[in-house]
Amino acid sequence: MARNRRFQGGQHNKNRARPSHAPTLSAVPAPPEKKRVIVYGKPVVILEDESKNTFEYQGGKWIPYELTIAECRANGQVKELPQKVNRMTRYEVCRALDDED
Repeated sequence: MARNRRFQGGQHNKNRARPSHAPTLSAVPAPPEKKRVIVYGKPVVILEDESKNTFEYQGGKWIPYELTIAECRANGQVKELPQKVNRMTRYEVCRALDDED
């Protein structure tokens, strides 16, 4: 045989008195600021080995890259690619273009 529910949540809140006055806003909230549009350059494939060294493919060779992946994340977009090459992780890096007007 089914049992009755002994606890009905929310029933005890019906008897509480509502506040007699609504809180007043002393300051008008500022309108939200528009985000700055960031323009990114062409994507570059970077390899990172176990000791955090980065390499870029240029002219048929893997040459050392000037930035680490952490530095690339700070000023650009970094996307980890699923395939690994010789136990090195592949990343697609798009650096932010500096807009000089």
